[in-house]
Amino acid sequence: MQIERNFFNGHFVEPASSALIAVYNPATEALIGQVSAATAHEATAAVDAAAAAQKTWGKLTSIQRAEHLRTLAGALEADAETIGAALASESGKSLTEASNEARYAAQITRYHAEWARRIEGEIIPSDTPDENLFLQREAIGVVACLIPFNYPVYTLLRKIAPALIAGNTVVVRPSNNTPLSAFAIARAVVKSGIPAGVINILTMDHATAASVCTHKAVGLITLTGSVNAGRIVLDYCKVNIAKPSLELGGKTPAIIEADADLEKAASDIIASKTTHCGQVCTSVERVYVQESVHDRFLALLKARISAVSIGDRATDGALMGPLVNASSRQNIHAMVQRAIADGAVLETGGVLPEGKGHFYPPTLLSGCRQDMEIIQEEIFGPVLPVLKYRDIDEALALANDHQFGLSSVLYTENYRTAMKVANAIEAGELYVNRTPADPYQGYHAGWKRSGLGGDDGKHGMLEFTQTRLVVMKY
Repeated sequence: MQIERNFFNGHFVEPASSALIAVYNPATEALIGQVSAATAHEATAAVDAAAAAQKTWGKLTSIQRAEHLRTLAGALEADAETIGAALASESGKSLTEASNEARYAAQITRYHAEWARRIEGEIIPSDTPDENLFLQREAIGVVACLIPFNYPVYTLLRKIAPALIAGNTVVVRPSNNTPLSAFAIARAVVKSGIPAGVINILTMDHATAASVCTHKAVGLITLTGSVNAGRIVLDYCKVNIAKPSLELGGKTPAIIEADADLEKAASDIIASKTTHCGQVCTSVERVYVQESVHDRFLALLKARISAVSIGDRATDGALMGPLVNASSRQNIHAMVQRAIADGAVLETGGVLPEGKGHFYPPTLLSGCRQDMEIIQEEIFGPVLPVLKYRDIDEALALANDHQFGLSSVLYTENYRTAMKVANAIEAGELYVNRTPADPYQGYHAGWKRSGLGGDDGKHGMLEFTQTRLVVMKY
């Protein structure tokens, strides 16, 4: 079995330690690979290489950096099937889905390359007649990128492409659950000819990750992960006052008005809940249904969720695949059991399957209350709790009564209702008559405990810059 080596300063480096991280297929539980665990010395060397490379990379014109990004996008597209094969085996996704993720990563890389001629400063009026104020956008330096397991290929490029176009260099820590695809990306980086040290990818334990994030050369730490992981990153940031950019927990509410297209809403929500086994930050996590259509809508949800079958997507892409690991499955099942004990009604699912693989059945719960754990805490799995409400004011109050504010959903045919919710929902995103999909020209940023800063679009790119004010007396 091949052992993947860490990639930094333009090379796959012979490991300094015999420590390995095992990678398993979550659908079969088979060992599919091993990756070298970076030592603290290697991690420091990678950050040092990134810092040295940034001095040159940052002096390139932005259009020169854009050409490198376009070449990288081409290499990602050329290697999409290879990257996809690695991702499918470690994540439980189908080969088609995983390969398309690599192609989407190429698309967002090209998108950020287009900022080359659009990173703008400002000319600000001075209080004195013989003076100009110039506000310039500059690179931060070295960026530490902490990548999640659920969309590890897309998220890796979602973070490094804007960092690079702004003139930064990066040190990437992929999830230890899904590192094989990251090294497939590293091979595409080599093919693209991006200068050594600009992109560095290493797997490591938490202690070594701390040494990367607290290195004095790291000026920004970007994470997609849990709230607890975000708190740890904030502690890292305190060491050198590094800038944080955090996408954290989500608990997307879906509000279903009586005038909604109920058939479409039910189909959309079940697709949202079962895509990648519900392991999506913006997946619908709680459904509020207007009481006059509650029973009908619950029946529609139950019919659709009951039709979803689970299994290995390597053999049938129409199946819903596994959760990431055994711990995740056990935690989700325990949440379902506690909800039932607290009065929720199990409509379907909720039983641990036998056999290999970290599968969990699509599960529908009715009769839930706002104070239940299943409503208040992120599930990150294929479990859908449903509540009823009287009017839109109550629905808004329930949707906003939460620690998270990443994304939200509304189904209605009434534009007044849509505008009311658009102006009052406490979330970084609202999707009307559809479920979330994070358009990369938008801005994916959470409120409350869902994060600081954000990804995508102009504002996501500007996260990777800092300003310099030049006061010019003449």
